[in-house]
Amino acid sequence: MTQGSTPADRPLRISVIGTNYLGANTAAGMAEFGFDVIGVEIDEHRLKLLNEGRAPLYEPGLDPLLKTHTESGRLRFTNDYREIADWADVHFICVGTPQTDGSDAADLSQVNSVVDMLAHLLTQPTLVVGRSTVPVGTSAKIEQRFQTESPAGAAIEVAWQPEFLREAHGVDDTLRPDRLVFGVESTKAEAVLREVFATPIADGTPVVVCNRPTAELVKGGANAFLATKISFINAMAEMCDATGANVTQLADALGFDKRIGRGMLNAGPGYGGGCLPKDLRAFMARAGEIGVEEVITLLREVDDINRRRRSRIVDLTHELLGADWVGRNVTVLGAAFKAGTDDVRDSPALDVAGRIQLHGATVTVYDPEAMDNARRVRPTLRYAASAAEACEGAHLVLHLTEWPEFRELDPNQLKSVVESPVIVDARLSLDPIAWRTAGWIYRAPGKP
Repeated sequence: MTQGSTPADRPLRISVIGTNYLGANTAAGMAEFGFDVIGVEIDEHRLKLLNEGRAPLYEPGLDPLLKTHTESGRLRFTNDYREIADWADVHFICVGTPQTDGSDAADLSQVNSVVDMLAHLLTQPTLVVGRSTVPVGTSAKIEQRFQTESPAGAAIEVAWQPEFLREAHGVDDTLRPDRLVFGVESTKAEAVLREVFATPIADGTPVVVCNRPTAELVKGGANAFLATKISFINAMAEMCDATGANVTQLADALGFDKRIGRGMLNAGPGYGGGCLPKDLRAFMARAGEIGVEEVITLLREVDDINRRRRSRIVDLTHELLGADWVGRNVTVLGAAFKAGTDDVRDSPALDVAGRIQLHGATVTVYDPEAMDNARRVRPTLRYAASAAEACEGAHLVLHLTEWPEFRELDPNQLKSVVESPVIVDARLSLDPIAWRTAGWIYRAPGKP
């Protein structure tokens, strides 16, 4: 078999290495596209869940998709690289690239581990496709290692195909992506990727074919731009606080400009999660390594604005509590970094909750999906089984994650259980008229 073709009697066979958020969605999506797929997962607990058709995390729609294809036999999971080495025509690398301890740079140890485990097993021509977010220049180093360490040598080619999955929308973004970026160095690699993604391409998804460095920069560049947009509107919220303007109306007016757009132009507690913060910092670190100081200057301020946003919410809470933390009960509605996920990595909600607790207040948290993860990260906080329970005896309520459940709360009913009817709507998504009519002091950063 030569790269870019498979035996006429079968479609491509695909392996997906790393099956947390990105990998689980990728594996299920490839099975849905009609391919036989084996996912590689070294964590025994995750492996068991996945082979039962259950995702190791909360992601709407993912469990049914996994269940369908594990039961059909099209999708299975293993911890043995030998099962995938020469079985698969295409290997997708979907492992994590977290921030390095003590540095802004990306930790590539999991990517390098994939090469360590897989390279010496490859004896046939194959395409290795990176989906993990990596610093520009990584794919060339990975390819060199594969070609040096694999028995197949130069018959191993590496491509980079960055993902753009949004947590809480991962299944839809996998099956119906808004664009596909193929970072390739040969027409053969492009042909293989077009075969893999034939379904969304046929449905009209645009394809950008570029070299690998460009593909590596696309994901980091996209996240850097989104972070800049979020920090910009949060800086405007500070201007609104100082002048009596309304940041939501400001964003609406700006959003009608087609050059700007309304998406991601929502003021709040800032961005968080497992991607945007660490990807932004890794982008800055790589810019420093290659001497592009202007990028560092711009993005450092973006990151600083984001961090400052959390501090301003803590300061507003202190002000509304009469500048006294001791003996005060604060309710935090939300623990996930955004609605629709149980991901609490770099969550603004948990960060604010932790800071307030350190000042001496008693903090009680409730989140519809992220309670277990929150307890692991912040075990000293108090946790409640419902929003109403969390609000019992509260001197102040903080709305920090925009779950629909919180928008549907009845302020009249909630008023009967709190000590003081004071709410800070840090997500600017509650109805201020309803809350004020019910007798609450309602404050939202960036709104008069």
